[in-house]
Amino acid sequence: MSYEAGSKECRHLIEAKESLLSAMDALSNINSTDLIQIQIKEIYNKLEQMHDNRKEIESATNYL
Repeated sequence: MSYEAGSKECRHLIEAKESLLSAMDALSNINSTDLIQIQIKEIYNKLEQMHDNRKEIESATNYL
């Protein structure tokens, strides 16, 4: 983890993203998993968006 997460939700999102990266790494060594890797990357990107949105919410809350 590159930084201290601000909330439980952020920590869970980070953990989920790390798990997906690990899965993609494992799948890269298995033939015919290209489509699955693409799908996992799409899910990863959705989680990244959720994480960015959560960080914005927390920043706004901390600002007030």
